[in-house]
Amino acid sequence: MKMSDRVAIVTGSTAGIGQEAAKLLAKRGCRVVVTGTRTEKIEETLEAIRADGGVAEGIAANIGVDEDLDKLVAFAQESFGGVDILVNNAGITRDNLFMRMKDDEWDQVIALNLSSVFKLSKRVIRTMMKTRYGRIVNVTSVVGFSGNAGQTNYTAAKAGLVGFSKSLAKEVASRGITVNCVAPGFIQTAMTEKLNEKAQEAILGQIPMGAMGSVDDIASAIGFLASDEARYITGETIHVNGGMYM
Repeated sequence: MKMSDRVAIVTGSTAGIGQEAAKLLAKRGCRVVVTGTRTEKIEETLEAIRADGGVAEGIAANIGVDEDLDKLVAFAQESFGGVDILVNNAGITRDNLFMRMKDDEWDQVIALNLSSVFKLSKRVIRTMMKTRYGRIVNVTSVVGFSGNAGQTNYTAAKAGLVGFSKSLAKEVASRGITVNCVAPGFIQTAMTEKLNEKAQEAILGQIPMGAMGSVDDIASAIGFLASDEARYITGETIHVNGGMYM
């Protein structure tokens, strides 16, 4: 899956799934824009990509701030001449039971996990339309399909990404642009490693494959949908969850 000279923005690319996706795309030849809110983490990611022979530049940006989105897209254009691939990965959680959930806990999650995807996609889609090429990959979640107690805000945003992706896919397909989703299940991260043994056993009991996934598993699905091999796939969701949701 050679992707020489394609330009990719990966949001939330300083840790976890986003970082692994950025590293994979760079390894396959993309020129990658690394972005997050912490400068030191951006530098660490850039160092890792460059040490492996990849090409990348980084910029600090808060995807919840319109001016930062403008700055991010302008940076990609100034650094590499445009944007061919957009991976909308960044997001937050503000978990709470519905009856206790505050308005700002709802608003923050919808803004960061859903509205920012609309805004950033809108900023890059015009260039993609002109070049008649584009790949937009949105990272949703298994809970956007199954639901999850204590996450009405998060699940609403993640489910919303699916409808958004299908609708946008229909609008831009004739211009050579695909819009797809990857829906991770439970993934082994620093957060899941902190769970006690009982909590981990409860999670594993829901997964037919009997193990959590890795960030590599998700990055591979993102890399496929961002490639030319996936040119005839659009408006779809790839579920990567070990059989937890079928």
